[in-house]
Amino acid sequence: MSAREGRLAMPPDHVHFNGSVNLADADSVMREIASRVPSGLRRIPDGETGDRASWIFFQLQKFLQLPWLVPARPPDAAGEDYAQLPVLRLADGIDPAEVSWPDLGYADIYLRSYQTFAALREQGVIPAGVRFQAQYPTPLASIGAFIVPEQQQALLGSYERAMFADLDRLLSQVPHRDVAVQWDVAVEFGVLEESFAPGGAHAFAPIAAALARCVDQVPADVPAGLHLCYGDYGHQHFTQPESLSLQVRVLNAVTAAAGRPVSFVSFTVPQYQRDDGYFTPLAELGGDPGTELNFALVPYHPAEQAPGTTEAQVRLIDAALATSPGGGRDWGVCTECGMGRAGRDEIPALLDLHSQILAAR
Repeated sequence: MSAREGRLAMPPDHVHFNGSVNLADADSVMREIASRVPSGLRRIPDGETGDRASWIFFQLQKFLQLPWLVPARPPDAAGEDYAQLPVLRLADGIDPAEVSWPDLGYADIYLRSYQTFAALREQGVIPAGVRFQAQYPTPLASIGAFIVPEQQQALLGSYERAMFADLDRLLSQVPHRDVAVQWDVAVEFGVLEESFAPGGAHAFAPIAAALARCVDQVPADVPAGLHLCYGDYGHQHFTQPESLSLQVRVLNAVTAAAGRPVSFVSFTVPQYQRDDGYFTPLAELGGDPGTELNFALVPYHPAEQAPGTTEAQVRLIDAALATSPGGGRDWGVCTECGMGRAGRDEIPALLDLHSQILAAR
């Protein structure tokens, strides 16, 4: 028996939350997480409640208020359906070099949520040492979803600067020792997989460079993370990833290009996945062995899983990590996406499942 075959599995030892939680408000989210996940909690989000409940739809509402953007295609129907959303273009005669984006709105909301976080920590509800986690969509997400393809590059640079300014304002008013920042990387995988936009291999280098700029925008004393996501519309991915290969390649490229470390990352693992070939690309992890790894082993619908799936996934992840540079690492669990699209009545059980997976170690 080889050393690898004889090695005991290194089980997950912490939890990670990708951001959205379908509860009423930030206070409810933080109280519920802190009470149901009493150990292994490193960062806590505000749940992206209210206007942010549907991710980048929050930005679409900002875009629709701009007089210099006009519909290129009217909406076909109401509701949360990407295929039926309006696509916008520059109004006639507008020079993209002269446009001015409004306040994007994230900093104001996160500053209010941070006050909730600080009050709950003072009351002892949130343990000392846990950081407040702010999530931002990458600049490409909203531009790629809501602007006509031929004008996206003309507007992406100015929108990126507006988003970075919003982040800078947040971090100028929150103690760096208390906060962490996560970038939500989903549209990029849609482009790389050519699921809903052309891109493929030739888009890899510019996407990695853009993600490195996002990471570098976070000061070195603030943890910066990446949520590598394949979507969750109707609890379905826009493409089912065949393995972790592309996610590992993206992380390696961003780590190499960024001027600071990637502090944490969450990987997409489909709920049914228990093929060792899915996980073997973890052996190719490069960069900083100190990057915290998190895997989506918390299923939205555990009753639909084959018995023993989570246990099998734990063994496969550990075996693959054992062959990566630096050998085995500590790692954590999360859901595949946020929990904003789960039913509100499902949230308590989902949070409990995080703790149950840790308790099984």
